[in-house]
Amino acid sequence: MAMAYILVRRFSRVFQLNVQRQDIMFSGVRHKSTVHYATRPDLPKLAYRKVKGKSPGVVFLPGFASNMGGKKAEALEEFCQSLGHSYLRFDYTGCGSSEGEIVDGTVGTWKRDVLYVLDELVEGPQILVGSSMGGWLMCLAAIARPERTAAMVGISTAADHFVTVYNTLPIEVRKEIEEKGQWVVPTKHNEEGSITFTTEFLKEAEQHCVLQSPIPVTCPVRLIHGMKDQDVPWHVSMQLAERVLSNDVDVLLRKHGQHRMAEKEDIKLIVYTIDDLIDKLTTLV
Repeated sequence: MAMAYILVRRFSRVFQLNVQRQDIMFSGVRHKSTVHYATRPDLPKLAYRKVKGKSPGVVFLPGFASNMGGKKAEALEEFCQSLGHSYLRFDYTGCGSSEGEIVDGTVGTWKRDVLYVLDELVEGPQILVGSSMGGWLMCLAAIARPERTAAMVGISTAADHFVTVYNTLPIEVRKEIEEKGQWVVPTKHNEEGSITFTTEFLKEAEQHCVLQSPIPVTCPVRLIHGMKDQDVPWHVSMQLAERVLSNDVDVLLRKHGQHRMAEKEDIKLIVYTIDDLIDKLTTLV
């Protein structure tokens, strides 16, 4: 009941005071940030876009094999610009405009990318917004950098997902995959129609699983998930909500929401959720 009141209050404020801002945000009228490249010793360069502004800032973490050019990432930049808050979106190693090859990437590789962003490219505590696998990386980053994590917003969070799905396969199927050294998974999200995971990738990913024990995260957590998600079941967000130690946790389910959560109404909900967190965090200061 309390969460419903908060959302109604925030929706009312946004609609009454920021109608023009919302029109700009979803029409893409505002000036986009430019692409920069972060040079790291002995590591591939990371491509990123950054908007300077107030704290807390917002950092967007894309999903697996995705990039910073998606609808959610761009809409959040427009939103943060309109509020005057800082915002950063970037491409993982081997993805988008960043250097490297995705076939060489691991969950550990991309976790390292996120930590570099928090350590070197932004200032102060950030609201981490993770989409799909980005939600898993968001959790890993919050555990490793609690002082840099003001809040977390998970969108179709895929915590432990590769490992969980693999472990539910029949023993004979897993044995065949191990013999071949790779697991080919059908998908509708790329032109090839499938994603290939090596057994080495899966073994490495297992080292970063978070749902098997309490998660030492105490900041505000908001988890948004579509109940029509055919890639990552919404109950993964429920599991995550149960595991985090924070007492300030809300799970928001969209009855007809899909995995990508990229429809206009989906993005509005994401924006309103972040807006509410910014208001909450700045009020506490």
